[in-house]
Amino acid sequence: MMPAFRGPEMQEEGGESGQTAEQIRERKNRMKAILLIFLAFACFSALDATAKWLSPRIGVVETTWARYLSSFLIVSVFLNPWSKPGLMRTSRPMLQAIRSATLLISTVLNFIALQYLQLAETTTILFLQPLLVALLSGPLLGEWPGPRRLVAIGVGFIGVLLITRPGAGGIHWAAIFSFLGVGAYAAYSMITRVLAAHDSSETTMFYSAIAGVVVLTPIIPFIWRMPADALTWALMGLVGFWGALGHWLLILAHRHASAATLSPFLYTQIIWMIGLGYFIFGDVPDLWTLAGASIVIMSGIYLFHRERVRGVSPGK
Repeated sequence: MMPAFRGPEMQEEGGESGQTAEQIRERKNRMKAILLIFLAFACFSALDATAKWLSPRIGVVETTWARYLSSFLIVSVFLNPWSKPGLMRTSRPMLQAIRSATLLISTVLNFIALQYLQLAETTTILFLQPLLVALLSGPLLGEWPGPRRLVAIGVGFIGVLLITRPGAGGIHWAAIFSFLGVGAYAAYSMITRVLAAHDSSETTMFYSAIAGVVVLTPIIPFIWRMPADALTWALMGLVGFWGALGHWLLILAHRHASAATLSPFLYTQIIWMIGLGYFIFGDVPDLWTLAGASIVIMSGIYLFHRERVRGVSPGK
């Protein structure tokens, strides 16, 4: 008996592999989300590269102010109290203030470190953030990591030791600023998780964007360095543009796929950082840095895998 002809409708529904139309759409959305998050981390890498170029020329505080101001001006076009009434209404104002402060501190510390370290080095240290959050979530949020996750955290820290090689003439002393920045960013991440149950993401985003402008603007007249040329002025605008565009792409990516699916792609940022570091600053990471980065990345991916398969409940 001749097999029945499969028309376009049936092929769309089942396809050659037997996938339904819904499964095909999910796969396309997942691929779109992966592309978006890859581009988002390209923007964040461009932000760090721009800040690394600017900081020695106009200072860290002025660079940070430019990053916040230009980003806020861009974001406020689409997200402001007039277009979205009640945007500034928060049920946890103190927590919003602390969260904004931790992000500002993390940004300043990272920009200080970028003056002395390679982009690949600061990024690899930043990769400690998911490990640190997993470690601190027990005492602070009641989400205690199980033995497997503790082993992954320990292995990740060994990877960072390979990069820094304390006492062996390894990485620059400025790495301490990266480590402190990671601690501040880990606090920022955990506070964000707490705030998600109380305030909208738009409200939280608005406060984090405006905080740096409010805090740093009164300081700027006392430390202002006039940009030397048009390129510096342009990069002062771009440093915030990269941040705004990166966060927008990140939001779009999470509309098409879950956080569990996208989280491991955080580590694609090392590709952009190595490339930008080489082509802009002539930096080539040594074998210790590459080996340590590989260990930290594998540890982080394993943690994401455990959270997706087992969840983050105690003892897992």
